[in-house]
Amino acid sequence: MTKLDMPTRLGVAHPETKLEHYKVGDGTSQHQEHLRGVAARKILPRERHSVFTPVKRDPLVILERQNSQRLADLVPLRMARMLENPFTFYRGTAGIMAADLALGPDTGARLSICGDAHIGNFGFFASPERNLVFDLNDFDEAAIGPWEWDLKRMVTSVVVAGQNAGFDAKFIRAATLDAAKGYREFLRDLVHIPMIDRYYFRSDEKRWEAITNPEVRAVIDSAAKDAHEHTSYRVVRKLTSADDSGAHRFVPNPPVLTPVSDVVRANLAAIHAAYLGSVRNDIRVLLEQFTLTDVARRVVGVGSVGTRCFLMLFTGPIGDPLVLQVKEAELSVIETDGGIVQPADPLEMPSRDIADDIVGDLADIPGRAGADTPNQGLRVINNQRVQQAVSDPFLGYMRVNGHDFYVRQFQDMKGSIDASTLSRGVFPAYGWLCGRMLARAHAQSAEAAYVSGYLGSSTKFDQAVTKWAHSYAEQSLADFHALEFAVATGRIRAE
Repeated sequence: MTKLDMPTRLGVAHPETKLEHYKVGDGTSQHQEHLRGVAARKILPRERHSVFTPVKRDPLVILERQNSQRLADLVPLRMARMLENPFTFYRGTAGIMAADLALGPDTGARLSICGDAHIGNFGFFASPERNLVFDLNDFDEAAIGPWEWDLKRMVTSVVVAGQNAGFDAKFIRAATLDAAKGYREFLRDLVHIPMIDRYYFRSDEKRWEAITNPEVRAVIDSAAKDAHEHTSYRVVRKLTSADDSGAHRFVPNPPVLTPVSDVVRANLAAIHAAYLGSVRNDIRVLLEQFTLTDVARRVVGVGSVGTRCFLMLFTGPIGDPLVLQVKEAELSVIETDGGIVQPADPLEMPSRDIADDIVGDLADIPGRAGADTPNQGLRVINNQRVQQAVSDPFLGYMRVNGHDFYVRQFQDMKGSIDASTLSRGVFPAYGWLCGRMLARAHAQSAEAAYVSGYLGSSTKFDQAVTKWAHSYAEQSLADFHALEFAVATGRIRAE
């Protein structure tokens, strides 16, 4: 290998630790990509990833910028949820972390990443075959970016969740090492199997049968049982009531569930038509046999509170329900805070802006999308389809009055495991499993062999990223206290 085989220009922020954007070369074999990854260690030693250097910045500026783009009446709720504990705060700070990560080292490899791969964003959902799958399940920030950013966010979440659960430092460090090791070793395993087998690999109920640890198996079985019960029928029982005509309507429960304005309701036909134009033909034929019965605004998540999110209730030919979630998709923090401009998607359909007269819930905000800008809903679902072993067949997207949205089924056998409630016997295994599923997501990109070559077979990177994660957990805790102070002094409202 010659020096010309490696990137030659170094980055600006930290020239000794940042390689130029690297892309797999045409016609190169996986073995050659692996060797390039190995060679990258000489330019950026793996040990360099252990150093987190805090910079003077105000983390609240990023939160305030995000809040300015969100529904004002829900912003105090978002701040209150983030202040529940340091782990819920961490869950809502993907933007702050992306800004910090942009100043650190990376190998230059750009692939499809989650953008917010903390361990709370892994969970259960139904495959089209109605089997339960465990995988990444949140892609609001998904984008093309450095693989290190996903891995560092994931292993740091192990530290923060472990501290929040009250585990001792030695135990947390071992669990964090396990998570990093799970990623590195499984990525190495995946790049040595046929690409088609890699693509079809999934963590489903058949694989869980092989789990021999009874404590781990009990937690997974319990979470899986709950997930099986999350269906549209359950949503209708819990969130709706029948009117005089027998049709089900959402029952208001402010601020979590509120009616939409009359203007929005008047434009439902246009919104529905835009969504149908973005789905597969078989799903369109199916949905044309359903009637859109009701719509309500729904508050979700921690980081997403304040974005525009709606539930659409459909009724089938024999009264069978289907509930879809319409969720606003903003620019990914990988771009807005991490500074990585996303490539234009050549597969994107023209994003027609519909219902220009919609006001109220979908009012204009600064920076609204123009007709010639990429649809962020499409960004979400495209990256989701790449990274997930199986994806919701109802995924679709639309643009309404300059706001981009993606659509998915709501609570379709969806479930999660609260890492902060896990016992000592289960917590490390869960982090390890999340590391493996993150590796599976990254293994779908062509740069996987390069990344695996860089990581190698030793624990050097595991040790480095674990040290970094502990340092960043301290930074995140300081940011948490900064938000507490801002609320106490009146700079930010939390309700």
